[in-house]
Amino acid sequence: MALTRAGLVRPSTPDGDPGAQTRLCAGMRPVDIATMRHRLAARTRFFDEQVLEAIHAGVVQVVIVGAGYDDRALRFRAPGVRFFEIDHPATQSDKASRLREMNASTGDLMLAAADFRTDDVAGVLSACGHDRTRPSLFVCEGLLVYLDGDTGIRLLAGLRARAAPGSRLAVSLAAHRPGVPSQQAVAVANARRPAAAAEPWLTILTAAAYPGFLGQAGWQVDEVLDASQLDAAVPAGRSLLVTAHPRDYSPGG
Repeated sequence: MALTRAGLVRPSTPDGDPGAQTRLCAGMRPVDIATMRHRLAARTRFFDEQVLEAIHAGVVQVVIVGAGYDDRALRFRAPGVRFFEIDHPATQSDKASRLREMNASTGDLMLAAADFRTDDVAGVLSACGHDRTRPSLFVCEGLLVYLDGDTGIRLLAGLRARAAPGSRLAVSLAAHRPGVPSQQAVAVANARRPAAAAEPWLTILTAAAYPGFLGQAGWQVDEVLDASQLDAAVPAGRSLLVTAHPRDYSPGG
């Protein structure tokens, strides 16, 4: 994913590093994900815009959950803005090493390790200096499909617990057509994926089911965008890009 993203044309802030993604991926073995390129491009555009809009609006905390080799903390560096990245300990260790090799400035970036199946993300954020009294943008890109439903709801609820008024959630969700049982949709999708044995998809719901899914975790949906609206080559109805606000607050905070 990161290698493919390194080849995309993307924006950056005046203080940001537009070449960060390429250097973060140095030495990685290429993997053919040509069938997902258009979907990844649409998704990348959406989340880039969400981060830039949040920074422009004065949000000073950006939390990227399941960050992997995401480069936005470097690409979109801005005065006063702190980035918090949460991912598996092994991934975070390798990324920290790569950042050192790049001599990247990371004073405004906090890497936090967590296993989403067992760890309390709210506690992880508290321990790494996240300020729950200030608005945050929470980014969950390409993550929830890999978590079972209960784990996904628990994760989102943990983010909600750290969400001050004015906070936003931006999340990508895998969807299937109505009339098909979700378990069947998951099985069919995994049967088509070479990587399914190692990293199976676990959560695919209908578009109509997701507001309730997010609602269980304390989030109110604001907008749902089909990725096909950003790239006509993406199959419609398969990939949703959603923004939401903490349910107890109005969208205006």
